[in-house]
Amino acid sequence: MAEGSVSVAEVETSFQKFAVHGDTKARGKEMNGKNFAKICKDCTIIDGKNVTTTDVDIVFSKVKAKSARVITFEQFNQALTELAPKRFKGKSKEESLQQLYGLIVGKEPANVGVTKVAKAAAVDRLTDTTKYTGAHKERFDESGKGKGKVGREDIPDGSGYVGAYKGSGTYEEKVKEA
Repeated sequence: MAEGSVSVAEVETSFQKFAVHGDTKARGKEMNGKNFAKICKDCTIIDGKNVTTTDVDIVFSKVKAKSARVITFEQFNQALTELAPKRFKGKSKEESLQQLYGLIVGKEPANVGVTKVAKAAAVDRLTDTTKYTGAHKERFDESGKGKGKVGREDIPDGSGYVGAYKGSGTYEEKVKEA
């Protein structure tokens, strides 16, 4: 399997990229559990059937020191050695480890699709100016664009009608009809 052989230095480069992801104080020498789970997820080591997130967390706890919260690159290799036979069943340990290295090499932490913008119907309903009533309706024109100061400011009306009355000036016409 010559085409599948991957150097450990290339794996270490990916390890360092994931080790510093999301942590401003990280130097790339040690990786925490969150980033170990991220490298396993982004590099498709976690397939949901043979290797799950629980398996990854258990292996991380096995290889780290008792009081430590991080693992070194040597411990990372030890964790991959434990995960490889689970991920690639029916293959030798060395062969499955090389395939696992092949998944990791050249990968970087993915930021795309991590946080999605919530598109809530409630927000659309609350900001739809066509459904506004009363005094709020007066602040927008027919297209939904705000009128600005004209829509907000109370301009005194000396006509004798109540403010915002739609039928102002129609009294004379009604009296003539009767």
